[in-house]
Amino acid sequence: MDGTFRVGPWLVQPVLNTISQNGTTVRLEPKQMEVLVCLAEHSGEPVSKEGLLRAVWPNTFVSDDVLIRSVFELRRAFEDDAREPRFIETIPKRGYRLLAAVTPANGDSAASYSSAAAIEPARPIRRNWKVTWLAVASLVFLCGTLVGFNVGFLRAHIFGGPPIHSLAVLPLKNFSDDPSQKYFASGMTEELITDLSQISALKVISRTSSDLYEDTHKSLPEIARELHVDAIIEGSVARSGNRVRITAQLIYAPEDKNLWARSYDRDLQDALALQGTIANDIADKVRIQIAPTEQTRLNAPRTVSASVLDAYLEGNYHLHQVGHGLVDEEDRKAAREFQRAIDEDPSFAPAYIGLAYAHAPILRGAGLMNPSPRDYEIRKNAAEKAVELDSDSSEAHELLASVDCEDWNWSQAEEELHRAIALNPNNADVHDEFANFLIATGRLNEGLKEEQLAQELDPNVDHLSGALLYEGKYDESIQLSLRDLERQPNDGYGHYGLFQTYALAGKYPEAIKELEETGKLMGFTELVAPVDHAFKTAGFKAAIRLLAGNLEGLQREGQLYAPDILAEFYGVVGDKDRAFYWLEDAYRHKQRTGAGGGMLWLKGNPMYASLRSDPRYADLVRRVGLPQ
Repeated sequence: MDGTFRVGPWLVQPVLNTISQNGTTVRLEPKQMEVLVCLAEHSGEPVSKEGLLRAVWPNTFVSDDVLIRSVFELRRAFEDDAREPRFIETIPKRGYRLLAAVTPANGDSAASYSSAAAIEPARPIRRNWKVTWLAVASLVFLCGTLVGFNVGFLRAHIFGGPPIHSLAVLPLKNFSDDPSQKYFASGMTEELITDLSQISALKVISRTSSDLYEDTHKSLPEIARELHVDAIIEGSVARSGNRVRITAQLIYAPEDKNLWARSYDRDLQDALALQGTIANDIADKVRIQIAPTEQTRLNAPRTVSASVLDAYLEGNYHLHQVGHGLVDEEDRKAAREFQRAIDEDPSFAPAYIGLAYAHAPILRGAGLMNPSPRDYEIRKNAAEKAVELDSDSSEAHELLASVDCEDWNWSQAEEELHRAIALNPNNADVHDEFANFLIATGRLNEGLKEEQLAQELDPNVDHLSGALLYEGKYDESIQLSLRDLERQPNDGYGHYGLFQTYALAGKYPEAIKELEETGKLMGFTELVAPVDHAFKTAGFKAAIRLLAGNLEGLQREGQLYAPDILAEFYGVVGDKDRAFYWLEDAYRHKQRTGAGGGMLWLKGNPMYASLRSDPRYADLVRRVGLPQ
């Protein structure tokens, strides 16, 4: 059952890994789709757990937990209830059964999925019964071998290789003579991931998760199991003058088997277009269907001069360091490089995207320093220019959505986020941004689904602790945040989120520690220096009030502007008047300058919980235009 079919009212498209009805489309993981297809092939009949595991995870040892999770996600997608199932029934100690009717998408009866012999009217024919028995036995053995017993080499020989629906690109090694060219290898890795991610039929793991394996001693099968992928791409980049050589190989992870390898030599000006070529070659090898629009984009010419490419990749390298110490310095370096690329080539859209992010609020979504009016104008103009130059860029539409949020154009922001996801369904950052938008506007359940998608695409980075925080599940949120910070101890964003959770959970010593760590990593060491002493001598509220007062002093001196973070501090200690003072100041700032990004979190931010019963809160939500 490889074609499109229906399960009850839902249209199932295995090639796209989607189910849809009434204009709503839900994307499944490839393995979840395979489970659904197996159940659909035996609609109404029990299918054992062992049979599902053999069919969907051949040659791979996985526990029942993986299957249970897949069924859980299928029920979530179908909006089904395990206690009163309408779609998937659990048969205790045996397996699962698909209850809903399965029909082809063209409306024919379900019988059309049966074999021709099963639906052909019986007629008297004469056959040699020995030959017939031998043919049937051979067919049964072959099917059992390919599906049940799953002898890998025979299946691969007949079908041309193992099935690959998901992959991860490990950081390409820098084989240039110059060690300082690491930024170039990093940039080439990111570009390859971006191009592969545009193939909707293929699940591609985010760069932020793959990067953690740069210097690992783990085996490829172990990495693949941790990332839940079928295949791994690894390779190298060597740059010499204005020439670049990229070597890539595709490895089927369960068997640690090299399926394909190739080297590419190009002029440096063709380096970006080369990533599209490699992505195409990989898709051909794994026999993934590429949509015509995706094919067009991958094949589009992307010639760029060596100096522009250098500036852009170096800008990206610095941008990825933001939040990991020396924030202002890294931001300035990134902005300088992106502007250098734009000055030389004003038609190069990616540089505008980078420039906009280099002028973004620090700690986006939580705020520690909002952008100045000048930052806001640069960011807005760069976003609009990026979309003008490349209307098919998922990153450009994501960026424009964030600018729309700063402008309080909520409906337009949502449209841009939908567009960004459609252009690149593998973009974990977009799913994360959309989840933040949904949660902030009061649509928690929808936001949780998007966070789950982001987590699947970026499994080594925490995307769920924030959603758990908004649900009030503090202990679970804390555990996820701590695990994430073990991997990335210098992530200032993560430390600030953990401060919020500890504060709301009433774990004040831990909250103060995380606040100090945030300040050090984000370049505000002196600002947070007296906080610990104030906490030990006068308690949590006094320490937060001291910090807020110091922050207000810096604002009076014009060194930064962070009204939303001040409102958070005063809100969490219960000082409503000061919290509303700063929220109103943020509102007036938007009216004066146009920059009002922090107000997105007015409705969803749990740090404002003490304010919600106050009539001033509902009035402000109304004026900002957020849903009541």
